[in-house]
Amino acid sequence: MLELKTIALFLLTAIAEIVGCYLPYLWLKQDKSIGLLIPAALSLALFAWLLSLHPTAAGRVYAAYGGVYIFVAIIWLWLVDGIKPTLWDLLGTAVALTGMAIIMFAPKNG
Repeated sequence: MLELKTIALFLLTAIAEIVGCYLPYLWLKQDKSIGLLIPAALSLALFAWLLSLHPTAAGRVYAAYGGVYIFVAIIWLWLVDGIKPTLWDLLGTAVALTGMAIIMFAPKNG
């Protein structure tokens, strides 16, 4: 059960980070409203808070989180940007998620 909670927390954390970075991108690159910076800042604050909820050492969380971030970014590429992931995108994502699982769920000695 802890594994599912950890993965769900990672997914929420990644979405908060991507939204927090995507909204300023829209303002800077696509001439959208500067008002997008307010929800972007809130989303990045949420991202930082969510990182603090993870139940293990911060360095380990940040390392493992990278794998989930890659997964969510590829899903974002597909669903938001409308670009279908390539086989290489999917393979890289699988490797990243495997690394995340090893880091987070392997037995710990300390």
